[in-house]
Amino acid sequence: MKVIAFASDHAGVALKRELIEALNGMDGYAPLDLGPASEDSVDYPDYGTKAAEAVTSGKAVMAVIICGSGIGISIAANRHKGVRAALCMNSTMARLAREHNDANVLALGARLIGSEIARDCLRAFLATPFAGGRHAGRVEKLG
Repeated sequence: MKVIAFASDHAGVALKRELIEALNGMDGYAPLDLGPASEDSVDYPDYGTKAAEAVTSGKAVMAVIICGSGIGISIAANRHKGVRAALCMNSTMARLAREHNDANVLALGARLIGSEIARDCLRAFLATPFAGGRHAGRVEKLG
């Protein structure tokens, strides 16, 4: 089973739950919910860090992070060496983030996209392998 970590701030809790439910319906994947459990106010950097650490430690192969816009939590996650968090607004962006950038964290803005688009992003992100080739050297420069 490939473990996918999920973390959000208070604005992303409802969408996080929906995406965990969607992942539970996919063969070969298991969710790791890093919180929060309620919509009480929390700080997105704390949860971006939890997701980044789950990926870099090997507890999860990838992560999905969600805040209101997706911007703050992706900045927090990208501060960690080895994390390539991509803020995606549609499935094409999610596919290209994996294919060209070898992104290992999908960032979403709960206040900017609906749940159907978020599920499409999740499916595309998980289904797309890194293309390597001409992209590998560029990704290597990211550190």
